[in-house]
Amino acid sequence: MFDPTTLWRAPEVNPVNRKARSIPGLNPINVYGRVFTFSWLGFMIAFWSWYAFPPLLSLTIAKDLKLTQVDIANSNIIALVATLLVRLVAGPACDLFGPRWTFAGCLLAGSIPTALAGAVTTPSGLMALRFFIGILGGSFVPCQVWSTGFFDKNVVGSANAFTAGFGNAGGGITYFLMPAIFDSLVIHRHLTPHVAWRVAFIVPFISIVAVATALLLLCPDTPSGKWSDRHLHAQQNLANHGISGDIVAVPGEITDKSLSTHGTESPSSHDNEKKLGYNATGKHSGNEDGEAQIGEQQMLDTARGEIVVKPTFKEAMHVVFSLQTLVTAGCYFCSFGAELSINSILGAYYLKNFPKLKQTGTGNWAAMFGLLNVAFRPIGGMISDTLYPRTGLWGKKALIHTFAIITGAFLIAIGLLDSHHKSTMFGLIAGMAFFLEAGNGGNFSLVPHVHPHANGIVSGCTGAAGNLGGIVFAIIFRYNGKNYSKVFWIIGIMTIAINLCLSWIRPIPKGQIGGH
Repeated sequence: MFDPTTLWRAPEVNPVNRKARSIPGLNPINVYGRVFTFSWLGFMIAFWSWYAFPPLLSLTIAKDLKLTQVDIANSNIIALVATLLVRLVAGPACDLFGPRWTFAGCLLAGSIPTALAGAVTTPSGLMALRFFIGILGGSFVPCQVWSTGFFDKNVVGSANAFTAGFGNAGGGITYFLMPAIFDSLVIHRHLTPHVAWRVAFIVPFISIVAVATALLLLCPDTPSGKWSDRHLHAQQNLANHGISGDIVAVPGEITDKSLSTHGTESPSSHDNEKKLGYNATGKHSGNEDGEAQIGEQQMLDTARGEIVVKPTFKEAMHVVFSLQTLVTAGCYFCSFGAELSINSILGAYYLKNFPKLKQTGTGNWAAMFGLLNVAFRPIGGMISDTLYPRTGLWGKKALIHTFAIITGAFLIAIGLLDSHHKSTMFGLIAGMAFFLEAGNGGNFSLVPHVHPHANGIVSGCTGAAGNLGGIVFAIIFRYNGKNYSKVFWIIGIMTIAINLCLSWIRPIPKGQIGGH
């Protein structure tokens, strides 16, 4: 049964990797609550700036820069291309340098083109700028890897879903904030539209720099300290329990067969009934009440298979091309790819079907699609975590495919009806958003279990696949002009077909150490 006090009290922690077994999301003073807060806040600010153009693009910016429908579509595609590339690089970077520095690097690098938005004067300049602003979208990968590094398997699905869900809400917030900032500058500061939309981008720039600086100054790399010392801390924690051995036999090896222990275990390590733990202060807790307790064999498996290690190219390719990575990537291709592409055109789709709402009105309704992430994506992660103790990893995987197939059915319905009744259209979009966004949350509940020693690579590939899906679907929108409804049912059919093809694959490789 859920205990509401876990939302603010110091959590129990895993004795080996010191990951929290609850989420103190309302306690930013606690290190776990602080990392949780900056994970979602950093990604929310990044998503807001990444999608700051679409709310103003169809009318204000299009008129100012004399953009055609093709120019708008091309700029939406280009905005996703950079993110795809950055996410592919960000995954291995997280394993090499740690997610905190990778996160801050993505934010600060993306803040520069955000500040330069006012320099755009031509369609080609807009496309170039949106390419570099796309760097911000890559911050999703370190957001999820950082969250995974601080929360244990029993709650990691919920933690990742909350951080990503709150972060993705930036895609909805931008539809409220950017038109509101623009209107305020025009009405209260008496700026011309030509100047006002350019000045509006200074607000997300300041926010990005402030959050990036704060997370570097206020948060650690891992629960045990520096990223470079993570193996030493895990070995020390094992030694404190009378268990000796090397976590990584050969530096840099990440394949399962290399993660063996060559040391010796104490006689007590064969007693799997003996339970040991640590509290959040780092003191040895023995068998005291109210502290995390796990068996010694589970501690060994955690140390052998779940400590992220430095990848080599050969070993990284083994992870990238495994069937299990294909599953998480393929599902995210459909779900997050659809979310990105729909987020780019939803305001324009509403403006086409409901012209009386105008730019601000359609922007407000389009914002709801992104804002629903605050509730719907976390629900997916929480359902996944609830199923996990009862059904294992197959339950997590089945949930992803179920959500995806229902999402596909909603997309087909939206496309075929192409409703001009607001209640019907907005209701169908909300229903589709629930299953799509909950599916995203469920996906990154499964990701930490797949090759956990290479979590950055798996997260990077999965996140990049979401962007690839966004690019593919944006291209389909591009070649169908304003026939948005047709593209909705095309995406729906693709989503159902891809998920049915992936449903037979095992959730994790046979014989994998850790991640169970």
